[in-house]
Amino acid sequence: MRKWGGESPCWRASDLDLSSEQRKSLELIQQAFFREAQVLRAQLFTRRLELHELFVSPTIKIELIRAKNSEIIELESKQQEKSVEYLIKVRNLLTPEQLQRWCPEQEFPGFRHMRYGTGPMGPMDPKKIFPPPE
Repeated sequence: MRKWGGESPCWRASDLDLSSEQRKSLELIQQAFFREAQVLRAQLFTRRLELHELFVSPTIKIELIRAKNSEIIELESKQQEKSVEYLIKVRNLLTPEQLQRWCPEQEFPGFRHMRYGTGPMGPMDPKKIFPPPE
């Protein structure tokens, strides 16, 4: 495994010396991916808000909470699959020389923060986004 810094830096595909044909193909791949990913992100956002409401409602049965969580896990899995398929398409677009300088991890720089942490803006509070009715 090569280092991310130091002697041999690695790059996002768009930062490599792509031919005009590669650049056009990459743009099409990116547009398709972001279109599909946007739908999944919206669905995940909605399911997470719904899960929040289930947790804070005193009359909801535990089975409903578990079912909603399963929906979220399934959507996250689909999101991960889409990301891997995107990276495979990008990989197939690159030459062997470009592959040596490419870091797939760089394609989604904010992904780690979204998935494993609160991100630069802190945790999201659904009550601030959708205040309770008065």
